[in-house]
Amino acid sequence: MAKLVLAGRADCPQYAKAELLADYLQANLPDVRVHKVVQHPGRWEQWLRDVCEMNGWEHKWSPIIWRELLDRGGKGLLLGGLSEFLEYAQHYYGITSIMLTEEVLDIAEENLQAHMESEKEQEEIRSLINPLQIWITSASAATCYQLIPLLASGDVFGMTTEISIHLLDAAPFKERLSGIVMEVEDMAFPLLRGISGHTEIDKAFLQADVIIVLDDILLERDTQTTENCIRMLSEICQVYAPLIEKNAKSGVRIISTGKTFVNLKAMMIITYGPSIKPENVIAVATSWESAAKAMLARKLNMNAAGVKDVIVWGNITGCTYIDLSHAKLYRCDSAIWGPANFSRPLLNLIYDSKWINPEFISAQSSLGSHVCHCAGMLSAHAVATALRYWFHGSPPGEIVSMGIFSEGQFCIPEGIVFSMPEKRIALKEIHEMHPC
Repeated sequence: MAKLVLAGRADCPQYAKAELLADYLQANLPDVRVHKVVQHPGRWEQWLRDVCEMNGWEHKWSPIIWRELLDRGGKGLLLGGLSEFLEYAQHYYGITSIMLTEEVLDIAEENLQAHMESEKEQEEIRSLINPLQIWITSASAATCYQLIPLLASGDVFGMTTEISIHLLDAAPFKERLSGIVMEVEDMAFPLLRGISGHTEIDKAFLQADVIIVLDDILLERDTQTTENCIRMLSEICQVYAPLIEKNAKSGVRIISTGKTFVNLKAMMIITYGPSIKPENVIAVATSWESAAKAMLARKLNMNAAGVKDVIVWGNITGCTYIDLSHAKLYRCDSAIWGPANFSRPLLNLIYDSKWINPEFISAQSSLGSHVCHCAGMLSAHAVATALRYWFHGSPPGEIVSMGIFSEGQFCIPEGIVFSMPEKRIALKEIHEMHPC
């Protein structure tokens, strides 16, 4: 069995002539097999140098033809160019090419056109399966560990969207990142194209579609003041924002989350990255919203999933107000029953007004403590939920709270990140209930 390899520029007439002769040999001789390698004219010279360097050959033009010695092992046997291939075919098989120059030129032009169309088709196919690039900062945190399976399972971005996850953290956490990468690879998620750990900040956020900022600057008694924490956070965001502008895609979506300074992180990224679209930066309020719903559900002795439209206003990890004026209850065990979409106003079913005012209001301060001391599961679920709603929309008619850049809606001062009802369908209705 003889395996011939033909390689050449897509627009090369000599390659076209060698190709047709090789096709004739393969069609008429049962022990001849041909493999073709066509290169774009702009990439041919570099490709040829690499092949010759790897095999120790001397060859400087198109085409290059060799015979692979598969039955013996080792590198292939270089035949040469077109002339040497014609001699080889004549000597071993008594076959030669008698094609005219004009015919060869026409075929070379067709080869180039076919090669360019094939490259375009392959590029289109690659673009269809191009995975979503997701970067997570402070990836050694417990929230990241809990978040990765939610992202890779398909529940967030959809069961047809492949993703690639990049974990970013400081050099001391390199071993921790490597352990996470190995564990995730062992889980073999079908939609996870790849996962990698990064400690080099200059290469952060390359081609990012989504960036999840987990960094926390925690207040420690007697060692950190609020001013120092804000200064440290500012330094981090001053590094992140220019890198996002430089390396990430223009439409990158950025989520600020964590236990501290969530609104401030989002605001600083917008401030230090002037080309970043403010509408593409949000602060996650879902953890506080979920904790409030759970507190209400315990009071009513029902499933927290049936509590809807609880609104978180304000500074998510600072001073917030939990608004129950639009809250509804579904599947609530009461004297009135209805279909699955039937709801009742929450305030009509909590008859203990003393619990709502002031006990529930005063208890809101404990929500932050509860969320901050969670092991990461609640925060991870909050990020996953926020991303799912951001990419696919929230359930019809349901109100969701997000920290977004204010444009003056609800009489909130412009130019700050503030938690408010995010669902656009509900904005007009809520605004009428909260006039300026």
